[in-house]
Amino acid sequence: MPKLETYKKQAKLLVRWHREGNFSIGGRIRQLARYRTLSDREALALKFPLTEAQEIIALEAGHATWADLKASTEAAPTNARPAPQHPTPASAKPVLYVADVTASATFYRNQLGFQTDFLHGNPPFYGSVSRDGATLHLKQVHELVFARGAAAREGLIMAFINTPNVRDLYTEYLAANADITQKLTKQAWGGTDFILRDPDGNAIAFAG
Repeated sequence: MPKLETYKKQAKLLVRWHREGNFSIGGRIRQLARYRTLSDREALALKFPLTEAQEIIALEAGHATWADLKASTEAAPTNARPAPQHPTPASAKPVLYVADVTASATFYRNQLGFQTDFLHGNPPFYGSVSRDGATLHLKQVHELVFARGAAAREGLIMAFINTPNVRDLYTEYLAANADITQKLTKQAWGGTDFILRDPDGNAIAFAG
């Protein structure tokens, strides 16, 4: 368990982010039941004292109140040392740049059979969709990340998804009228793949 000093620093950081107008803390403020219905802008317009930031940190640490967190931290043994571990990446999640996160998540759900994992923000500016272990994150941008037409001209692929049933998936997406820009192709490197584009022009390759 982190030391109490660490939790205090986290609470002070929340207050600073709120003062700076960082929209990313809106979802954290909504963890407090009294603020559950607020939008991100309304959350940033609140008076946000350190005591409320501490309340949020306590909830995130699994405690009902800051006092409970403080008591639990002070009671924890200080000589326990975790066994050393070798850091290893758990997974990689491509981030797609989109103009409208909600519309993009709807496309991936309705046309490509993904499920919506979460939408963050009110209105959403970040989200996640997944299907059978493949996860794509969606990030709202307000202007083009690449020069117009560059992604298509350069053949840029924004995400590469391995699938054991690439032919069945290709048939499914053909029936769904997906924008397939490369038909199912046996490649020289040994795999078989196809490429489609989402409404924002992101090219997604599915390979088996």
